[in-house]
Amino acid sequence: MSALQIVLGVWAVVTIVWIALFVIRVIVGAKEEDSLFLSAGESHMAAEQRRILQRVSKIEPATKFFGIAAAVMTVVVIAVWGYSVFRELF
Repeated sequence: MSALQIVLGVWAVVTIVWIALFVIRVIVGAKEEDSLFLSAGESHMAAEQRRILQRVSKIEPATKFFGIAAAVMTVVVIAVWGYSVFRELF
């Protein structure tokens, strides 16, 4: 197994996890409202929006981490590929 195959495998896993977290965040946040105008009798809707916001807030740090990790791994893949091409040419 070459270094490029290993790096590509790690990149694929990180990217798949990032996409999965992003999809989960979109699904969880689908009912989230940007602004709510509620009367006193609709306080249960405010509580529901707070729960949705809490769920999205829990997922957001992991989504950012794996997004940054996927970007860094993309750079690493390009660097390893470039090094292997350079090594074959010279």
